[in-house]
Formats: sequence, C-alpha cells, structure tokens
Amino acid sequence: MAKKKTRKAVSAPQERGYPRPQLQRANWTSLNMRWGFSIDANAEWKSPREVQWQTSINLPFSPETPASGIHNTGFYKAVWYHIKLQKPALRENERLILHFGAVDHLASVWIDDNLVGTHEGGYTPFSVDITDYLQGEDYLITVRAYDDPQDLAKPRGKQDWRLQPHSIWYPRTTGIWQTVWLETVPRRRISKLRWAADVPKWELELQVELEDAQSESPLRLRLKLSAKGETLAEDIYSVTSNTVQRKIVLPDPGIDDYRNELLWSPNAPNLIDAQLELLDQDDNVIDTVTSYTAMRTVVIEGDHLVMNGRPLMLRFLLDQGYWVEGGLTAPSDEAFRKDIELVKALGFNGVRKHQKIEDPRFLYWADRLGLLVWEEMPSPYRFCVETINRLSREWSAAIERDISHPCIIAWVPFNESWGVPDLTQVRAQRDFVNGIYHLTKAMDPSRPVIGNDGWEMESTDIVAIHDYERNPDQVRQRYHRTAENLTALFTYERPGHRQLLLGDRSYTGQPIMLTEFGGIAFHKDVKHTWGYKRAMTASDFDKQYTELLAAVRAMPIFSGFCYTQFTDTYQEANGLVHMDRTPKLPLDRVAKATTG
Repeated sequence: MAKKKTRKAVSAPQERGYPRPQLQRANWTSLNMRWGFSIDANAEWKSPREVQWQTSINLPFSPETPASGIHNTGFYKAVWYHIKLQKPALRENERLILHFGAVDHLASVWIDDNLVGTHEGGYTPFSVDITDYLQGEDYLITVRAYDDPQDLAKPRGKQDWRLQPHSIWYPRTTGIWQTVWLETVPRRRISKLRWAADVPKWELELQVELEDAQSESPLRLRLKLSAKGETLAEDIYSVTSNTVQRKIVLPDPGIDDYRNELLWSPNAPNLIDAQLELLDQDDNVIDTVTSYTAMRTVVIEGDHLVMNGRPLMLRFLLDQGYWVEGGLTAPSDEAFRKDIELVKALGFNGVRKHQKIEDPRFLYWADRLGLLVWEEMPSPYRFCVETINRLSREWSAAIERDISHPCIIAWVPFNESWGVPDLTQVRAQRDFVNGIYHLTKAMDPSRPVIGNDGWEMESTDIVAIHDYERNPDQVRQRYHRTAENLTALFTYERPGHRQLLLGDRSYTGQPIMLTEFGGIAFHKDVKHTWGYKRAMTASDFDKQYTELLAAVRAMPIFSGFCYTQFTDTYQEANGLVHMDRTPKLPLDRVAKATTG
C-alpha cells in the first residue's frame, strides 16, 4: 500500500535561475508552481479525459518528497499533471516552446486533447513546440509520467526498487523533478551551442546549430566575446547551412601576456561572456542569445591529470545531490551555490556527482565559483538489449547537454559494474562497457573517461579505485608506491574484493586515483543509520578522518582522491555534514585535514 504523509507544501514558485545557462534568452516564463495532480497507481488511464484529478502538487518537486506537498513514497507506475494557462500574444514568426528539465521516466505531453510529444529518459531535457496547438484564449497542458518502480533495465541511479530505502539506495523519484518553463522564440533561431577550448593554441571553438536557417533569405551570425568588461573578439559569419562552426584565436600580445588572466581553474574561475545575434539580409536582429565559455584544457600526461599545462591534484567529495525536503531536487538556486561554497570550505576542489545527472543550475554555479565535476551516469541494474539502448541514448543526451561546461573534467558512464554484473565472464557486457567508453571519447575527445569507476576496468583513462579499508596503516601498506607494490596491486590485491583490471589488461601508466574511500559514520541515531566505519564522538570522528586523510595524501601513487561523502543521505550517515548541510566538525578543521 502507498505510504503517504500529510505535510504542508512549500510555497511556490521557488527561486531558480535560467534553466539553460549557456543559451539564454530574455523572454521566458517559469512554470514551477502548483499544478493539478493525480497518482495512477496501475497506469490505467491512457488519455487526459480518463484522469480522475485528486489534488495539486508543487513543482518541480517529485511526489515522493515533502516539498511537493504529496510526500507519497509508495509504489505507483504513473502520475499525471495539468495546468491551464492563458495564450500569450505571439508576433508573426514567433513560436512558443514548452521545456522540461527532467521527467522520470517516460513522459507524454498533451495540449488540450492533442498529444504533442513524448520523451524517454529520466535525467535529460526535452522540448515541444506547442504553437500550432493554441486555439483559444487559454490552453491546458497535461503531462503523464510513466515510471515503473520495479523496472531495473532503465537508468535509475540510487532509486530503490524496494518499498523502503535500504543499504545505499534511497526513495524513488517519479515524474517531473526539474524546472518546467515556457520560452518565446523566433521561428528562425539559434537552437544549440557547443564550446570547446584549446589552451596551447589559445583557441576557442564554437559550433552553432540553427533552426530553419535556410528556409528563405540568407542569414549572418554575429559573435561578441568579452571578459572583465573588455572585448576579446567581435566577428560576423555567413550562414551557409543549419550549422556554423568557427575557431576564434586569441592573438599573442607579446611578453606581457594578458591571456593567462583568462584561464579557468578552481582558484581562478574566469569566464568569457558571449553574445550571439542572428541577422537577416537587412542586418535586422531576429534572435539574440547570451552564453559563456572558458579557456580551460584538461589532458592526461603520464600518471597525472593536467589542467592548463599544470598537474592538478584532485581533492574530491562524493556528492549524491539529495536534500531533506526535495529529494533529488534542490530547494532553490541558492542551495546549489551554498553547497559549492561548503564543499570548497571543507578543503575540496571538486565533486564526483554520484549516480545523478545534476540540474544545469548546479553546473552553472560550479562554473562561476570554480568547482571541478566528474559527471556520472545513473546506472541500470539489469543487462539486456533494452538496457543497452536506454543507457546509450540517455548518456549521449547528457553529454550533449553538458559538454560546454568548463567545470566538468571527466565522464563516468559506469560505476562498480552496476548493470553489467558479469563483466568478468560475459563478453557482451565487456563490449558494452568498452563501446560506451569509445562512444564518449568520440563525442568528446577533450576529457578523460573512466570506463568503470571502482574496479574491473578495461578501457579507461584513469584507474579509479574504491577501497573502504578502515585502517590507515593498511592503506599505507597497500598503496606505498614501489615497483613491487604496483605489481601486487594489479595482480592479487582486491580492494572491494574485485580485480582492478580485467583479463590480460595490464597497467599502462594512467593516473591512479582513490575515488571512493572513508565512509565514516557519525550520527546520534546509531540504530537507524550506518556507514563503513563509525565514530561515536566528534573528537573520534575528527581523529579518524584526520588520520585516514593523512595516509591517503602521503601516497605518491595517487594523483587524486574522492572521499565518501559530502552529506548524510537518508540512512547513510557517513557525510562530513548532515543532510540539512549542518557541519559535523568545524569547517577549518576539516579543511586542514583535507589539504594537509
């Protein structure tokens, strides 16, 4: 039976920034507000006319969360939403686009009685042009989200398939959980942007995709780049197809090279602002968007990750991105900013976003404030052809959405062989993992890819090890860097009781990082929480953390580490801060132990 808790809803709309930060327009409207809502437990209703409307929900929070006003954590296969809006006054050649940040898992959208779009994938955005369906003075948007809680072949991350959260799995997220918004756009317009940087050549590469660019008179594209109030470049390009691709070179000014002040890093998150205008043949501006990019290059050189020509030691936190009131949905835009500031105050320079494709607003603030990010695909839990199709499609869409964010420095398509449990024995599963690795490299050659974070790696740019060893002396013994220990590590050592490299694959000198370790639980509720190790007092927690971090930092074999974890997450109490973001120890004390 569904579990429902009565709770007063959070007032709406919530304060959130522009949902697509690297392609912004002035004319948009947030639909994060109260919508009509119904739970369709057995997915019996097939059209809006069949729905028996029950209550209302506060978007963009999922119905499992307190912030939604529903707080139903039971099993149900489908949910329905509706809202009536007034038809806007559109000019000639203007279109009205309905955007969804993320809807888990299969979404269907109606305008009045017309089915206007569908989308599969719970972590990536989609849009529908609804202009031609606006007939009267107002219109009704209806959304159905189908999300079978027992489906293990879809990417689902940490969403539990049992009724109650257990072990490392948490409450489910059904339906809409990121911003819903409307945008008025010109018919001929800029539809996508992609940025890339090459620091050694001082080049920025821009790829622009256009909608309806060649339908009539020729167009031109005007680009202006600026930083710190100074213009860096201003160019106009002829539009000869629906794609414009150009490289902008920042010239060498001589011995006093101001270009170094443009470099992006965690300590100096310098961004380059961009304005793009689409011009008709009479030089009238028909579309304007703003964006940003950065001069930042990440490469693997030997056994180090190198940013902008300098080796970079990664000090990462595992960040699962859950909040007490909102589950996977942050309570506000400010919550993202505060999380990033808190991570940096704890002494870390990055996060591994674990089993979640995070809201673009988090990436925006990471770009602005200088936090490094590993983006990780939420895992399925069953291997079959449907799993292959779903993960390939959704992972490709996630890369396409986020590829231009300078904060992202690595892609992680698989974690601990989840979804491919027989990786050591089944060739098809290994081919799948290797295929996704190479797909990711083909889509983005500019970043390292971790083929299977934790263990059983075959194709990977970084050897990423998960090891929850509790004894700091044992950590030192296992990872002390000698030729003998390296051989031992890749032959008979089994962190997590799994081999690190598959089959006859030998270590070829990649960076080695400890990407999950620690997990020290400290919480007053000992009975209902857990961790990989427990501290009973604040001083004991301080001592254990300090000694373990000292051991890890002292190992020259590691070019980076990722501590488990940033916040407590439901029953898992091994955060450095509580789930409400209250620190368990003084921030400066943790930062000192983190950085040494």
